[in-house]
Amino acid sequence: MNGKKVSGTFSRARQNQSSGWEKVPDTFSWLRQNLFSSWRNAAATLVIVYLLWKLMLPFLDWALLRAVWWSPDAKACRAEASGACWALIADKHRFMLFGTYPFDAQWRPALASLVFVALYIVSAIRVCWRPWLALAWLAGLSAIGVLMWGGVFGLAYVENGRWGGLALTLLLATFGIAFAFPLSILLALARRSTMPIIRWLAIGYIELIRGVPLISLLFMASVMLPLFLPEGVTIDKLLRAQIAMILFAAAYLAEVVRGGLQAIPRGQYEAAQALGLSYWKTMGFIVLPQALRISIPPLVNTFIGFFKDTSLVLIIGLFDLLTTVKVSLTEPKWTGFGVEAYLFASAVYFIFCFAMSRYSQALEASLGAGQARTVDAAAKGTA
Repeated sequence: MNGKKVSGTFSRARQNQSSGWEKVPDTFSWLRQNLFSSWRNAAATLVIVYLLWKLMLPFLDWALLRAVWWSPDAKACRAEASGACWALIADKHRFMLFGTYPFDAQWRPALASLVFVALYIVSAIRVCWRPWLALAWLAGLSAIGVLMWGGVFGLAYVENGRWGGLALTLLLATFGIAFAFPLSILLALARRSTMPIIRWLAIGYIELIRGVPLISLLFMASVMLPLFLPEGVTIDKLLRAQIAMILFAAAYLAEVVRGGLQAIPRGQYEAAQALGLSYWKTMGFIVLPQALRISIPPLVNTFIGFFKDTSLVLIIGLFDLLTTVKVSLTEPKWTGFGVEAYLFASAVYFIFCFAMSRYSQALEASLGAGQARTVDAAAKGTA
């Protein structure tokens, strides 16, 4: 009996060892097929590897090995053999992330940013796509408003003119996308409407907004809009910027949604009419879900562009993340270290944009797999 156990153990060990060696030929075959399939492909691969070797080693030496991580007066950063001056980030990271928000209360925008990130993560989980998610967003945004404004629960009031940094960037991007997306769906439906007046109004709005740069809309919202308001009526500067960004994003998103609607076969509309569904039920239950699934890549591309366009609020005096990074370099002791500052800002933007990109790919794959399973089940049922 013991002999059988020992022989079984040795046989499993041989199988594991053989399975490990089998992976090596697979690796070599992948390299041969994808990187060295022809002499041109092999030459391009070797050139790219050489360039990466020549570029990455000096960069890593500058960014890590010879970097200065802390220097209160920046003298160490100006030494001849020094590398990257990350001491700038260590000294100015609070201003870069929170702007001119009161120093003693900067834990509030930090906590508000974490609440934003938590809401993003929860919303990305498909299991959480339930009615309570809307309540979670309402509660989270209310908590963010209390944290940023204060004035209650013993928190000191902070006017939104002092908001800045990462918290302001997340605020503008989140509210901009949240309000622009449903507006874009209505504009896309209006542009495809059979009623001429509604279609012409939608076309005029979309083409007008897409025909001017965002910076001009922000300038008009900041300077021109107050001139048309009744005497004694004022709109907050941050709110004006948010409205301009919502209107701008909605026009671009509307064209993306319209492209998805045009990709839906005519038979889907005819099937809905045969079932006696109304226009809004047809759009809500049949057409729009398919159109939005098709439009995921361009939609996320527009979201990413909009997230980066929040840096244009500088024109109306708001200190977003990129603006606070620029202002940090105006201090005399940190002048000349713009590369490190902009690398830090790029890393922050990259983290959020890359996360959106990867999530869109995973969402598109999961929805595509779900549709394939539905089609297979329908085929088997008809068979």
